[in-house]
Amino acid sequence: MTDVESPAYVPGHGLLRGRTAVVTAAAGAGIGGATARRFLEEGARVLISDAHTRRLKEYEEELAGEFGEHAVGAQPCDVTDETQVQGLFDTARSRHGGLDIVVNNAGLGGTSPLVDMTDEQWSRVLDVTLNGTFRCIRAALRAFRASGASGRGGVIVNNASVVGWRAQAGQAHYAAAKAGVMALTRCAAVEAAEYGVRVNAVSPSLAMHPHLVKVTTPELLAELTAREAFGRYAEPWEVANAIVFLASGYSSYMTGEVVAVSSQHA
Repeated sequence: MTDVESPAYVPGHGLLRGRTAVVTAAAGAGIGGATARRFLEEGARVLISDAHTRRLKEYEEELAGEFGEHAVGAQPCDVTDETQVQGLFDTARSRHGGLDIVVNNAGLGGTSPLVDMTDEQWSRVLDVTLNGTFRCIRAALRAFRASGASGRGGVIVNNASVVGWRAQAGQAHYAAAKAGVMALTRCAAVEAAEYGVRVNAVSPSLAMHPHLVKVTTPELLAELTAREAFGRYAEPWEVANAIVFLASGYSSYMTGEVVAVSSQHA
């Protein structure tokens, strides 16, 4: 891919100490797993979720071994199922007595020319990536409203993508879904302000993880990497750092914003 060296890992500074977070699609690999780890390093209690039960359990055990069983829990959740989404937020409240931060990371990609794309391909990507984010935002806002989040400072961070702004062949469904996440973020932020809740999003370009390698050709990965000014893809934890910022008090006056985590120049 690239021989450009990644930067040194940034240690935690207790930015989320005493906070409780839910992170979706956090079964170890990619941005969700990196975000869960970064939150724990910053002092948060974290409930991770994913539709992949086995990987989720393995990652829960890994994190519990490092940070303690009191700090991390896991709840399987398919964000296309409203009952499971509600169960996830019920568990967050029952396990930790409240909720402060929600990271909506669940998304589904795929590559298909629009002319050959099936209704099922289109609908599946939209249901996981956009509708799933909607379901989780709705559940989070209901939880924040019920608990009086204005006193706790509730935060929602969504995971969008630069393809929500920029065109990429074969990604019409994914781009439409991520553009929808951006618009949803802005609208939710206006409504959530009434409850003292901030809603923002990150928009990564290329963050590498094992599952991306499995579904992307080496040629496309090389092309995408070449677009990055640093000549390398982002490490998932670099995107997670931006999520930590948006979840922390350092971004207290930001809501409805979509923050690019990218070095793309084309």
